[in-house]
Amino acid sequence: MKTRGASIAACLTITTLLVASCSSGGGSGDDGADGGPVTLKFQSLSDQPAAIEATEKIVADWNEANPDVQVEIVPAGWDGIYDKLITQFNGGAAPDIIHYEAASIVPFAVDGYLADLSEYMSDEKRADIPEGILDSVTVDDQVIAYPTELQSYMVFANRTMLEAAGVEIPTGETMTWDELREIAKATTKDGAYGLGWGLASPTAAFMAMAPGFGGQYFEGTGADASITIGEGEMALPELVDEMAHTDSTVLPVTLTQSGSETLASFYAGQVAMTIQGSFQAANIANDAPDGFDWVVLPPLEGPDGAEQAANPQTLSVNIDSEHVEESAEFIEFFTDTENLAALNEADALIPATTSAQEAMAASLGDENGWSTILSSGQFLTSAPYLFVDAYAQWKDTVATPAYQKFLAQEIDADQLATELEAGWDEITK
Repeated sequence: MKTRGASIAACLTITTLLVASCSSGGGSGDDGADGGPVTLKFQSLSDQPAAIEATEKIVADWNEANPDVQVEIVPAGWDGIYDKLITQFNGGAAPDIIHYEAASIVPFAVDGYLADLSEYMSDEKRADIPEGILDSVTVDDQVIAYPTELQSYMVFANRTMLEAAGVEIPTGETMTWDELREIAKATTKDGAYGLGWGLASPTAAFMAMAPGFGGQYFEGTGADASITIGEGEMALPELVDEMAHTDSTVLPVTLTQSGSETLASFYAGQVAMTIQGSFQAANIANDAPDGFDWVVLPPLEGPDGAEQAANPQTLSVNIDSEHVEESAEFIEFFTDTENLAALNEADALIPATTSAQEAMAASLGDENGWSTILSSGQFLTSAPYLFVDAYAQWKDTVATPAYQKFLAQEIDADQLATELEAGWDEITK
């Protein structure tokens, strides 16, 4: 990514349209200088119809209550947004308010493109965001974004298959990986498997769930980060390998599928359980066959706890916006309890504030397992990889291919650890 020092030079080489934007000094559509209302550009990545509708309602409510500061939604998709933001920032055309995610927005903060929102975040809001989640959007003691939506990895189970195998449905605050393994063994019979886990792209899941085993992967931040692949980092990949190739309780094809593709085996009764992103609860509720009896099991707990790495969706402010304060005020409004609960219900995700989680739980009860899913929010925490410059490159070019080879038994555990560390060294040398 280009640094701010290179932005002016880059701006001179961009198209005439972007050069014209460079002279505007920010992404605002109207600075209110003519006595009219200030207009803030809000680049939203919401792409689900219900989430788009929820976002539009929040903006409409703000605009009605704040005639002097109007917000205009600029729709954008997730695909290619990282490169688009680089172009926007270097061309002086970035919007005032930026929707993204913690892992990807942090490099822009490090390069000086994002405003420090610490002074604008209310004490009430700060107290409402769990510490680990707030840490995920804090860089060098500066709050560079408000967290909005989260996901966790949950176990979805076919209640009928578990009960037929004599399994008592777990109901505690958490369940251990050992319990999951025993249930998988008990339900692997009559041609069906205990578990289906779509691990075609396994890095995100392994990284997210590593804290439960003491896995951290990285020490340090930015370009100075170093990698360590030890017992905590290897525990989950090795457990999956044992379940798949020693216990033979994982449907083999699912290891090469996406999570969504694995749901077909779940619906067909080929697997008794599946590990999925929590948002899949909405898809299962909509797509499962009539009469399909399913349940969400308690959050998984490893030897070091039930923590999972949080990578929340975020709202940030362009540091070159002419209206940083007004933008921050809108984000405060956007993330109030009622708005955040409505947005996350529409997106089938977990709110980033405790009050919105509680409001959503009160609204939905245990419908489609939501009380269990929302309870997992208390275990979401920050993770070192969020603050590592080369993480995205390492994830795509080193980790994912290495994990795929390991799950296919093309390399062993020692070779996996070596590839993960050597690949990092090669990228960062």
